[in-house]
Amino acid sequence: MTAARWNSLYLGLAALMAGILGLLIFAVPRDETGMQWFDPMIPGGWMAWTFPVALFFYLIASLLIIFTLLAIRFPETPRRGILRIHTTRGDRLFITLLGSAYINLVWLFFFGAPLTWPLILSLVYAAAVFRWV
Repeated sequence: MTAARWNSLYLGLAALMAGILGLLIFAVPRDETGMQWFDPMIPGGWMAWTFPVALFFYLIASLLIIFTLLAIRFPETPRRGILRIHTTRGDRLFITLLGSAYINLVWLFFFGAPLTWPLILSLVYAAAVFRWV
């Protein structure tokens, strides 16, 4: 595939992802005071699909799409890191997501909300995993 075709694929995918994010934001409930970010997006639904929950799943899906394109466009050979196992970008993404979930759960158990500090810890953890694992 030529570089021009890859660029058009990237732009098309970015437009699609931006459109989906726009639809998510458009679906946020509103009242006379403004947008209700934490109210259910589907009133009376079986699950509390609030905007933060929908955004979380949107970001996970976006990461999976981006990493799939990276694996196709720039194949890599597995590298051996500090864990002494061979990992690829996808493996490191999985390790990062799993570790970040545990960081947030442990934080919730000991300290409760808000989750600003565990988010920062998760980002530092992600940088360390992609650098050394």
